[in-house]
Amino acid sequence: MGHISETRFRVRYAETDKMGVVYYANYFVWMEVGRTDYCKTVGFNYCDMERDDANMAVADAACRYIAPARYDDEILVRTSIEKLNRRLITFAYSISNAATGQLLAEGRTVHITVRKDGKTCSIPEPYFALLSKPQ
Repeated sequence: MGHISETRFRVRYAETDKMGVVYYANYFVWMEVGRTDYCKTVGFNYCDMERDDANMAVADAACRYIAPARYDDEILVRTSIEKLNRRLITFAYSISNAATGQLLAEGRTVHITVRKDGKTCSIPEPYFALLSKPQ
């Protein structure tokens, strides 16, 4: 799985804490932004998969914090697939300061594919093919 998508944005003031540092939970929001952009870069919108009654429910999430991000820093989120099978996807994230290249955090999210009724299902073939295809 060699494809890596890149997402850039600036830290908003509302994302920082009293010390002017990005609040830790926002890194998971940034991972979600990266994951959504990843799907777009391989050829589909995540909401299309949901309309086809296949949702990527988070089964596990982890983040290792390395250095702080601060208000107005430009952030670069690199997203890739670490593992993929018919029911599970593991995304890997590298979050850095775009201007300096400083690594800020690394993370992973594991997703299981489920229907709206909560039952597990396979990733529908068109999306699986796009996620599997080397870019």
